[in-house]
Amino acid sequence: MDHNTELLAEKLEKQGLNVGQIQARAMSLKIETPSWGYGNSGTRFKVFAQPGVPRNPFEKIEDAAMVNNLTGIAPSVAIHIPWDKVEDFAELRDFAKQQGVRIGAVNPNLFQDDDYKFGSITHNNPAIRQKALDHLLECIEIATAVDSTVLSLWFADGTNYPGQGSFRQRKHWLLENLQKAYRHLPDAVRMLIEYKFFEPAFYHTDIADWGIAYILATKLGKKAQVLVDTGHHPQGTNIEWIVAQLIDEGKLGGFHFNNRKYADDDLTVGSINPYEMFLIFNEIVEAEDELGRDLNIAYMLDQSHNLKPKIEAMIQSVLHAQELYTKALLVNRVELLEARRSNNVVNAEQVLLDAFYTDVRPLLAAARKERGLPENPLDAYRKSGYPEKIIRERGKGQGQGWT
Repeated sequence: MDHNTELLAEKLEKQGLNVGQIQARAMSLKIETPSWGYGNSGTRFKVFAQPGVPRNPFEKIEDAAMVNNLTGIAPSVAIHIPWDKVEDFAELRDFAKQQGVRIGAVNPNLFQDDDYKFGSITHNNPAIRQKALDHLLECIEIATAVDSTVLSLWFADGTNYPGQGSFRQRKHWLLENLQKAYRHLPDAVRMLIEYKFFEPAFYHTDIADWGIAYILATKLGKKAQVLVDTGHHPQGTNIEWIVAQLIDEGKLGGFHFNNRKYADDDLTVGSINPYEMFLIFNEIVEAEDELGRDLNIAYMLDQSHNLKPKIEAMIQSVLHAQELYTKALLVNRVELLEARRSNNVVNAEQVLLDAFYTDVRPLLAAARKERGLPENPLDAYRKSGYPEKIIRERGKGQGQGWT
């Protein structure tokens, strides 16, 4: 333990916090990385190819395994269908295990087919609704084949102009088809319903906010929960409050971590407003401490890095999420409770700020070292020879389906 870590340990012990327990809890955090975050991607205007990106799902898993090998907290990789479709999903599952990771959430694609121009499971054509439902059922079968425990759903369905569709009718179609899919879920698989207040539908979106996602999840049953994407909110939205409400109702299923400056974005998690992410984690840690149990939240990244090198950005994102989570572990709950009881607003806020401004990087570096991991995963990756290897073997790779 270096001098800075020793000083921090002394400070935390004075607050009644055990450094070893904090490190263990921080290293037990699991952040799932997305397969689509490793391949070429772009904006609405241009896909920018990077050298060395994967050419198939197997190479995506290799890159995800590299991130896990260096950070120790990214043991699963989400897949997107049909982008990651293979002939034998059992083979993909086994390959992931050989690489030291597993297949995580299965994400259906219901937004890139021409038939879905006016909606998928809310389309007014019953044949197209059935086609979309069949794809959901296909993805449930894939989840079973790869031993996934999460079916992650996002729908682009909505309208662009007044009068284009019936709000209530579309809601009925939405629930009807989700119920049909839900009935096919294995006991071990959860359905996580994501919301997005606009884009690509600009007049109304069928699942526009956490309230609609919550209503659907509640009507479906205990295996359905809400997925919160940290980039899918209007400016000024109090995401940590939403998180607290969903926790209290037992309906917080997972996150897609990214960040946004204006609306939906794919920026590195915490890059714009790290305090917001800290406050989100603070609500989770407080609830877990009060309830005395893990909340079984699926922490997943949903980022497509167009300017940063893919794997470097993924390592950076995983570590940043871990750092903000660790800061939440440092909140002095005793002092916070006392400040709340006495209505001391300044002290209550200061307790959070003290934790947020604490540099936990030396603490985490020491924890990684104790577990045989590199103290600085990003630096270790750059020195590993892996970037040069994949550039040499893969060339410029390929895109994700929107190219």
